[in-house]
Amino acid sequence: MKLTHALIAKSIAETILVGTLAIVFYLSAFPPYFHGWGEVSAQGISGWAVDQSSPWRHVDVQLFIDGQFVANASANQSRPDVVSAGWSQDEWHGYSFPLPLLAEGFHEARVYALHSSGGGVRQTLQLLGDPIKILIDDRGRQSKVEPSG
Repeated sequence: MKLTHALIAKSIAETILVGTLAIVFYLSAFPPYFHGWGEVSAQGISGWAVDQSSPWRHVDVQLFIDGQFVANASANQSRPDVVSAGWSQDEWHGYSFPLPLLAEGFHEARVYALHSSGGGVRQTLQLLGDPIKILIDDRGRQSKVEPSG
């Protein structure tokens, strides 16, 4: 009977240890402190990105359209709305990507914050905001597609 209790206690302790390690790894690889948003603008895709753990740091961002990498940028442009909304202490967290030539029809853009961990050994991407739906008309002009529902 004592052996059974010891084995159950050992199993519980191992489960707690493995769960704790999993949470620590997840939080270091996919930190919960990146916040941001993107939208279709006259210039292409623009938005903002803030790292709440280091609010003065400029976040590196990447644009993907239809699942394909398009460009890198640093979120270092003026966005006073980010300060007034309380997301940051300074306004220098904006980014802007010109849109590449896209075929007529619907496309989906996603902007990700690039996060390095493990002393720069690992890099992960965290989606900022929602995917951005874009409609390219027959003249090559873009517009945002409003979500339904």
